[in-house]
Amino acid sequence: MGCYKYLEELYKRKQCDLLRFNLRIRAWQYRQLTAIHRITRPTRPDKARRLGYKAKQGYVMYRVRVKRGGRKRPVPKGRTMGKPTNQGINELKFQRSLRSQAEERVGRKCGGLRVLNSYWVAEDGTYKYFEVILVDPAHKAIRRDARINWIVNPVHKHREMRGLTAAGQANRGMFKGSKYTKSKGGSRRHNWKRRNTISLRRYR
Repeated sequence: MGCYKYLEELYKRKQCDLLRFNLRIRAWQYRQLTAIHRITRPTRPDKARRLGYKAKQGYVMYRVRVKRGGRKRPVPKGRTMGKPTNQGINELKFQRSLRSQAEERVGRKCGGLRVLNSYWVAEDGTYKYFEVILVDPAHKAIRRDARINWIVNPVHKHREMRGLTAAGQANRGMFKGSKYTKSKGGSRRHNWKRRNTISLRRYR
């Protein structure tokens, strides 16, 4: 096995003493840094390479911190002004994952870059930390590389905002298999509308 395979197997055992100590130290270190900061190289090179990262010009890495927990409804003094079914404030859950939120925040900060993918690196009681792989669409090394220059196309601007990254697609239920039949045809809403619309010919 190569060294990346050993790293992959190590991260499958996050409860082992080595990784528990390592992750605790990392979480302490990341807490001292700003919420979004650029890093020179990925903390998990094996994971980053599996998700498309290359150690060449045009690829950029950012680490981002996202607060854990659900989403509290932002209403003044708890007044939701509506029917009782919509009066919840505290026990609400956001539709997208924390990883998807992390991608969105980095995408807003680095408007000229394209978000390729992201992965988990650490967590503590308050935060989760993710590393995001970004690509510079204006860089010649990217534009001349046939494997990655698809992302240069303008249709991929802010793909993290539109649920087109891996994390975003997971939140939209866009996988294959028997569990994901509700999103066949493009989206859950498109699937529901198609199933609930009667189409009758004019002369029948």
